[in-house]
Amino acid sequence: MTPAVAIIGGTGLAALEDLTIVQQKTVSTPYGEPSGPLLYGELAGRAVAFLARHGQRHTLPPHKINYRANLWALHRIGVKQVIAVAAVGGIRQDMAPGMLAFPDQLVDYTWGRPCTFFEDDLSHVTHIDFTEPYSPELRRRLIQDARALELGARESCTYAAMQGPRLETAAEVRKLERDGCDIVGMTGMPEAALARELGLRYAACAVVANRAAGKVPGEITMAEIERNLVAGMARVKRLLARSIAALD
Repeated sequence: MTPAVAIIGGTGLAALEDLTIVQQKTVSTPYGEPSGPLLYGELAGRAVAFLARHGQRHTLPPHKINYRANLWALHRIGVKQVIAVAAVGGIRQDMAPGMLAFPDQLVDYTWGRPCTFFEDDLSHVTHIDFTEPYSPELRRRLIQDARALELGARESCTYAAMQGPRLETAAEVRKLERDGCDIVGMTGMPEAALARELGLRYAACAVVANRAAGKVPGEITMAEIERNLVAGMARVKRLLARSIAALD
């Protein structure tokens, strides 16, 4: 069965234990190779495709991910809806480590990343509407299921997409806060825009891995991030099992 739903797993979610894998497929694209093979499987009784954004061994830094190949490959196999899981830093006070958040807006601070399918051999210039960068329908599904599971997720926030791979300075985080951003990550763009260009329903499930730079004393360590992601990804897996089963 062709999967109509895909999960893109970020840091902390390179695999889904509850996904019964039935096929692994390498998809070539006009834009190069995706981050890894697409895993075809079954989750909660539904056909699902899974792609590890950073590669199966987590070796691709955010600015080196081939976002165009990833989204094109999913579209090529017939995927219509994408749930993108990503680790983020919490800027807003209530964005505590381990929390889930469903952004409804984003601000793009990345640079130098191939960010569109509409640039070569065009019959006309194409502009997509990006007023709402995430699918309202898919967001509603995730929010409703998070409520039902009593996950305490944050239902509205603005995602700041930074270049990486380094973490931010405290001054940069203060700027992001002044700009109205609530969480900060490195992979939200151009992934969301490319999904929109392909007509995919796309929503993000962000997991707060740490307080953003300057929000607590001391430095941010990978040990802290990994520890917080264990709790956060456990919530993500519960949410995915429920939401996947209920999707149209």
